[in-house]
Amino acid sequence: MSPTGNRQTSRSADAAHRAGFTLIELILVMALLVVVLALVAPSLGNFFRGRTLDSEARRFVSLARFGESRAVSEGIPMLLWIDVRQGSYGLAAEPTYGATDPHAVSYEVGRDVVIEILAPASAAARREQAQASARLGRDATVVRFQPDGFIGEGGPEVVAFRPDPKAGRKVEPGDGVWVARSQNGLHYEIPTNQFLYARR
Repeated sequence: MSPTGNRQTSRSADAAHRAGFTLIELILVMALLVVVLALVAPSLGNFFRGRTLDSEARRFVSLARFGESRAVSEGIPMLLWIDVRQGSYGLAAEPTYGATDPHAVSYEVGRDVVIEILAPASAAARREQAQASARLGRDATVVRFQPDGFIGEGGPEVVAFRPDPKAGRKVEPGDGVWVARSQNGLHYEIPTNQFLYARR
């Protein structure tokens, strides 16, 4: 063998030896990752909690729009019920207009989410609310979508989706997403100015 061949072999062995990481370098990188994750994890948790509230509110608005369109297209009043105690809501045709609704749906909110209702306090609204929940056969707040495209008088003005204080996280008064009646009272929407409802 020539001396140049030995040099080439030793150079390639040195290059292969230098290409890897040392144990100390790996430990330092892992420690740096742990510190970064510890700093970022709380804000990521808040981000995902906010996304959960937002998706619940959007699902509720979609269900309300579906109820409006079904009431108008089928000519039957639709009842959007909200059961605060059970943490659920759903949509069904008013039972007095026929057999059970084959297209009735119900949803449960996420495990760290609670529903709050801000309902009108008028006597007529309370009376309509009691009649609608009796027809539905459940102790719930009811929004009645009429076949003429209007919402019944007894429906809540605001439905709030808020973080559950029992989940072990401090809940501020402004935490949550509100779904409110539109200015003309014909729809439910997520208002752009949430601050008005946070103060209630």
